[in-house]
Amino acid sequence: MERESMEFDVVIVGAGPAGLAAACRLMQIAAGAKKTISVCVVEKGSEVGAHIVSGAVFEPKVLKELFPDWQNRQAPLNTKVNVDEIYYLTSAQTAKSVPHSVTPKTMHNQGNYIISVGNLSRWLAEQAESLGVEIFPGFAASELLYYQDGSVKGILIGDMGVAANGEPKDSHMPGMELHAKYTLLTEGCRGHLGKQVISKFQLDKGKSPQHYALGFKEIWTVTNDKHQAGKVVHTAGWPLDAGASGGGFMYHMENNQVLVGLIVDLNYDNPHLSPFDEFQRYKTHPIIANTLQGGERISYGARAITKGGLNSLPKMTFNGGMLLGCDAGTLNFAKIKGTHTAMKSGMLAAETLAQALISGVRSGKDLDCFQQKLEQSWLYKELYQSRNFGPALHKFGTLMGGAFNVIDQNWFNGQLPFTLRDNEADHLKLKPAAAAVKISYPKPDGKLTFDKLSSVYLANIYHDEDQPCHLRLQDAAIPITVNLAKFDEPAQRYCPAGVYEIQQFEGQDQLVINAQNCIHCKTCDIKDPSQNITWVTPEGGSGPNYPNM
Repeated sequence: MERESMEFDVVIVGAGPAGLAAACRLMQIAAGAKKTISVCVVEKGSEVGAHIVSGAVFEPKVLKELFPDWQNRQAPLNTKVNVDEIYYLTSAQTAKSVPHSVTPKTMHNQGNYIISVGNLSRWLAEQAESLGVEIFPGFAASELLYYQDGSVKGILIGDMGVAANGEPKDSHMPGMELHAKYTLLTEGCRGHLGKQVISKFQLDKGKSPQHYALGFKEIWTVTNDKHQAGKVVHTAGWPLDAGASGGGFMYHMENNQVLVGLIVDLNYDNPHLSPFDEFQRYKTHPIIANTLQGGERISYGARAITKGGLNSLPKMTFNGGMLLGCDAGTLNFAKIKGTHTAMKSGMLAAETLAQALISGVRSGKDLDCFQQKLEQSWLYKELYQSRNFGPALHKFGTLMGGAFNVIDQNWFNGQLPFTLRDNEADHLKLKPAAAAVKISYPKPDGKLTFDKLSSVYLANIYHDEDQPCHLRLQDAAIPITVNLAKFDEPAQRYCPAGVYEIQQFEGQDQLVINAQNCIHCKTCDIKDPSQNITWVTPEGGSGPNYPNM
């Protein structure tokens, strides 16, 4: 098929914090040098911010670097942290308050803000457009384009109006090719193009395997007497028992809104575990329930989180492009924060790119000089200091790993003369179902706890059901012959949106994929024990439409 094409200096895939920060910084440098750099940002969500889910407590130093006058520009940082509490939940009813003196200093939040990262992205998009960036929401980058020498040439926008059988419908619109001197991949955790370039260019050679978690978030409106704007609560412990780790949070924003969530590390070993149901249980603990009772749940979302840190960080440059933000894995797990680091990675990339473009460096080159710029930045220092944080928790458990991290972060400032590593991929951790304890979850009460379908409804999902399935099986037999037989098909439980079901047809078990329920969290692409599921982009504009996440 002959396709139309457009030419840009830089194409950025993903209108999140990393991509938009890169776009803004590129245009700032171009304006200062009185040069013209054409920048295009492609976003698969129906609008900027539609697919973004994050806690989030935000460290504003990166915003001060990008826009020193961010307050005059009315950046959506409205709620400063004024109460910072940490609890270890010892059971379903009990908890111990953990003093700041015995918690890693990286988890302290003085000077930070409780924000919606979706709204921050919308604001960043406004700044980028005012600087001359072209932003195309509702268009999914489906493929990478390559030159004959193997360097990246740009992206292909996925076709619109293709039926489930692959035939064009009356509404068919061929995707356009976007060619660029350099292509930046900022798709967020487990980006499907990022996954491809990591493999093609062997960017993870010599690195520990990447590690992930699944983060849940709900927004609640609570009563006046339960609300305390600026209050931050973090928890560890219950309901995640032996073989599973993670932690919970509750943040009080403005307008009587409370953000509550649970992060479940995807290295858990019990195939019967349901992260969604663990989150529902979490909300029944008095530390959380006392705030939510009498309130109303108004939004739900979930998203995988890249948390391997420096040990798993791939090479971030390749011939013709860069891999940035959570697509690469720049989140600082010791701080439980990734927005400021993602933005900084985008800004460092922009400075590297601008220098190359202005000086006339040929397109398609590997700008590996970026590595030096990265290593001289506070971003690298943060990631280096926190390199042992995740492996310590994985190796020693929540309590002993937490004690190690207090010593590492508070006594040695992350400078211990050795590096811990976790070299086993998350999907390899599952025990056979027969060797694992079955977990019985209580039925939802419709007040604090809910089922998946009512939750998915609040994610405002839209997919045209007559389109090719974007959840692709390499071998259609494996879900039954391997995953069901050995692991009781954990996709039924790890998916937070009820996409995967085992049903019987004529006495035979079959995997049913309800792709229209997908909220694009990427958990199936990560946790499937057979690595048989590949997530690819559906039609542009599909998926969740998060209003304030």
